[in-house]
Amino acid sequence: MYLGIDLGTSGVKAVVVDDAGAVVAHALAPLTRQSPRPGWSEQDPAHWWRATAAAVRELPTSAREGIRAIGLAGQMHGAVLLDRNDRVLRPAILWNDGRAAAACRMFEAREPASRTLSGNLAMPGFTAPKLVWTAAHEPGVFARTARVLLPKDWLRLELTGEHASEPSDASGTLWLDLATRQWSPPLLAASGLTEAAMPRLVESAATSGSLTAHAASALGLAAGIPVVGGGSDNACGAAGIGVIDDGQALLSLGTSGVLLVADDRPRPDPARAVHAFCHCLPERWLRLAVTLSCTATLGAVVRLTGAADEASLVAEVEAAATPHPRRLVVLPYLDGERTPHNDPAACGVVFGLDATTTRADLGRAALEGVAFAFADGLDALEATGSRVASLAVVGGGSRSRAWGRLIAAALQRPLAYPRGGDVGPALGAAGLARVGAGVPAREAFAARGVTHVIEPESSLTDELAARRAIFRSLYRDLAERFALTMPGSEVREPPLSAVA
Repeated sequence: MYLGIDLGTSGVKAVVVDDAGAVVAHALAPLTRQSPRPGWSEQDPAHWWRATAAAVRELPTSAREGIRAIGLAGQMHGAVLLDRNDRVLRPAILWNDGRAAAACRMFEAREPASRTLSGNLAMPGFTAPKLVWTAAHEPGVFARTARVLLPKDWLRLELTGEHASEPSDASGTLWLDLATRQWSPPLLAASGLTEAAMPRLVESAATSGSLTAHAASALGLAAGIPVVGGGSDNACGAAGIGVIDDGQALLSLGTSGVLLVADDRPRPDPARAVHAFCHCLPERWLRLAVTLSCTATLGAVVRLTGAADEASLVAEVEAAATPHPRRLVVLPYLDGERTPHNDPAACGVVFGLDATTTRADLGRAALEGVAFAFADGLDALEATGSRVASLAVVGGGSRSRAWGRLIAAALQRPLAYPRGGDVGPALGAAGLARVGAGVPAREAFAARGVTHVIEPESSLTDELAARRAIFRSLYRDLAERFALTMPGSEVREPPLSAVA
């Protein structure tokens, strides 16, 4: 048996697979995030540990017995700041936090080669600008920071007592040299840090430490189980369903939305806000287009309209007898947006309300808005790469065929739904544990077969085209207003010397 643990934003998922890679048990413990100020997004790492213990202990005893190795996956970019005694200094700043927009400009000014070295445009959600922001706005915290860990790597510290990371997650910090897959001293210096503040790097399937007696007792497992390097949620989600070879593509419908293409070499395109990261397999890389609010957009409509939950809202959308209003459009930028806009000031918009608008109409417009955001991302990915032929769909949102129809029509690409896709990155983390125990990577990450395929419908594509045109013009028309009205936009940028 092999255990995969995925530290997500909305919950911690634990998955156990057998020697053949089949899922035998899984469990989920929920998490919430805090927003102490507009545009901020934080979590207390202590909650991650409690949720991890709850998720693993919820697994049947029979599944927890005989675990041979553990793999970790996790949300990217989060900054966990530790003092010299490994005490957490402040709540973790998450991937969807927008406070560090000015810090991005400062970071790139300090190291003009940052985009070449990291392969990425500096964005507020990435880790490095968060440290620049901390140095300028919380200098006492920055002065006490001895180590910076990513979320899943902090969880590794709790499990094993080891400071370690691996290239797929580390490449989302802006501190990793994308080509060499090693820490870059110039990029670290641009944040006022050195390699001493970084965990050691191991490969994703290499052993990074062993489960301590204390952690084993908390999780109901045996002490001494090896814990492998693991990977970012996106890399593990892709590997778990066999998206590892050049040109294979994945669409992840989670709290955020990710459209991802595997590459056999680095293909950065920071000018279009396309992310270039390492895969969790050697000599493999990823290109990503990210929309920050995916299922979160539907959740917002649930809260605003009083629907029971997301599933019941989608059921209302499917059951609606009247045609969708022709000009009702939602911009799903609840936490700003990445690809292709790189705009932390962007916010959600509902356009085209009238006296007849229903809750189902709003739900449908939210689903469409996320689909249009993915279409923008696909355009960015294909601008410098080959055409994406089809996409494998994973994540909680993959349970909705109605949403799949809209996305397939907006992208004008077929969507394939692999077995196990709803389990997500935890499946890839368990696969890395298998590789660490000696299973060949090609066997551990073989394609799992497809339950169904949704082809784009020409009539629906034509219907969506007019609303996508409104969608795109709305952002262009409102972009300047977003920037002017973002809370904190009037705050003067701190001088570069603040992070020296």
